[in-house]
Amino acid sequence: MNLSRRDFLKLASIVAGGTALSSCAPVYENLARLGNDSPLPQGEGLGMRAESFALVNRFSFGARHEDLTRVAEVGIRAWVREQIEYTSVPDDGCDLRLRQFKTLDLSANDLFDLSDKIFDNQDKFTVPDELRQATLIRQTYSRRQLYERMVEFWSDHFNISTEKGDCFYLKTVDDREVIRPHALGFFSDLLWASAHSPAMLFYLDNQSNLKDAPNENYAREVMELHTLGVDGGYTQQDVMELARCLTGWGMKEHFWRGDFKFFADLHDAAPKKVLGVNIPAGGLDEAERVILNLGLHPSTAHFLGFKISRRFIADEPPAALVSRVAETFSATNGDLRAVMETLLTEGIPHIQPKFKRPADFIISALRLLDACTDGGKPLQKYLARMGQPYFTWPTPDGYPDTSAPWMSNLMPRWQFAAALAQNEIKGTKIDVENLLELSGVSDIEGFIPWASSLLLGAPLSDEDSAKMASALRSAGAGDEISTARVIIAGILASPAFQWK
Repeated sequence: MNLSRRDFLKLASIVAGGTALSSCAPVYENLARLGNDSPLPQGEGLGMRAESFALVNRFSFGARHEDLTRVAEVGIRAWVREQIEYTSVPDDGCDLRLRQFKTLDLSANDLFDLSDKIFDNQDKFTVPDELRQATLIRQTYSRRQLYERMVEFWSDHFNISTEKGDCFYLKTVDDREVIRPHALGFFSDLLWASAHSPAMLFYLDNQSNLKDAPNENYAREVMELHTLGVDGGYTQQDVMELARCLTGWGMKEHFWRGDFKFFADLHDAAPKKVLGVNIPAGGLDEAERVILNLGLHPSTAHFLGFKISRRFIADEPPAALVSRVAETFSATNGDLRAVMETLLTEGIPHIQPKFKRPADFIISALRLLDACTDGGKPLQKYLARMGQPYFTWPTPDGYPDTSAPWMSNLMPRWQFAAALAQNEIKGTKIDVENLLELSGVSDIEGFIPWASSLLLGAPLSDEDSAKMASALRSAGAGDEISTARVIIAGILASPAFQWK
């Protein structure tokens, strides 16, 4: 576990010295009646699951007991195949939790009208706040965990910040109509939908891309970040020519505001040449032809093979694995289900530890402790403190996907660990009394290996357990419940829990 005695004592004092706990009312009455999808394991039920725990943890937002039970029944590869065919996985519990959000299914025009209240500036925040809250709910409670992982991946790949202008309401439509329908479909369909997304076109300034004043921003990013990659073989001339193809692509601004529209009078209708392919003079079809070519280009296959391997396997994935994933991409015309099948079949032996990004850290804690949460602002603020508030990364490259950028901001993680263990986050609750009962231990020191198995996939060594028990006695954490909270916080704050 490698949490030093000094650090553990420091954390213990944070938890034990907190304010008195107040009872938490159910977040929503209907959710309180849902019950757990799968109860936490009791006593010895946490045994020899370290390998399955590590693999499920990598391809989900946290290895819950129901996931590990299913893996034990069918094997990790069969579990992955079930997750890839996500539509066959029932998700009624998560769907029920999402019914409270009224903005997720509204049109862009209705979202804008809802936000355009003259005397109440707070209305502008309703739409993005509900999207963030729904995202956290889905990542925490959905049984379609690999699908939600892919939604997260593509949200970074096709990054849009809600902080930029009309994106505050357009991103909700983009999430619903671009990212989620195609997250495990065909990449060319996803790219096509993104290219026609008013949120993307606004975010990357294509509404300012006019025949007499071309703007290259979207054209450059669709090649550099969305398809070919920076070393994908395109030139500045290709960027300029694609920008000309994209002139006139924008969105309606009055009736049906926020819908895609092609403005023919603003389009440069002269012939173009992109990546060596002549594009005859035309209209909307010019850029659409280029987009189709980009989606199936060999450089796109390699670039996406690398990015997906980096997300799921290692910060520096093996070149041979990247090549195999790229080969599958090309052979299947970008079938993302086949791509993930190859990645997970051939990539598992190459998995290396990855440092959890903030959302991964928070969601895994919630899932493993079977927390009840509404995903609201009190919880979202911890994501912001750690550096990953949903949909606000300012540049189009998306949140960093490697370990190094996240490793220097650990204090907010400690604060979250303490607050979660004490039930001090409004709208979020863990049932420590139930955890103690499920552990089946007769003394608090016996809770240490059970809790570490629950959160880390394997019990601490006898030596580390003894060190933690000694630190607990020195910290004077208090009664059984208070001591259990310190143990939970200590494990969540440990170096071991920061990695997956």
